[in-house]
Amino acid sequence: MRRRRDNMTIEAARYEAEQAATLLDQHLQAGGSLHPVPAPGLALDDGETAYANAACGVARWYAADVIHPPRAGYYEDHPSFGRRWVPNPRLDARRRQQAEAEAQACWRDHCHGRVVLTSDGFRILPDQTSTWLPFDHALLTGITVAPARHELTVSYSVCAPVLLSGLAVPWLAVALPFLSPATPVYLEN
Repeated sequence: MRRRRDNMTIEAARYEAEQAATLLDQHLQAGGSLHPVPAPGLALDDGETAYANAACGVARWYAADVIHPPRAGYYEDHPSFGRRWVPNPRLDARRRQQAEAEAQACWRDHCHGRVVLTSDGFRILPDQTSTWLPFDHALLTGITVAPARHELTVSYSVCAPVLLSGLAVPWLAVALPFLSPATPVYLEN
């Protein structure tokens, strides 16, 4: 029974998040604007205004260096040939393939963080750090929204894309194109 109640709560929260995004979209379409919110702990630049202050999941999309494992095999004490190394090429090949697959581009550095949407860009404070990471709207090259998964991917010209996830995403997905209207927006299922 508790699991069902938890699922109902999650569904209700998602519904409320989507309703808030719909209301914001209607407000902006009618000529309204975003309202400033406080962002305690974040030093804003002159003229910069915070419009959202939310908790989100954060990840970065990039490839890693391939770390090749040591060669596989074993030492054999042969009565005629003495002690010698016997390689295991099948295991070596499998380990190389696995290392290359693990290094392929994928979402990495998953964490929760505080995300502040400002007039100049996203300011992200990953959990267990004290340094705000700036992602400016001027460097945006694309916005990809996956509403069914509550995910927002923002691509930049100078760094790896950033994935934001969570209940604040529908609202952010409406507000961001309003602040950066020239950036193309893509919709994923």
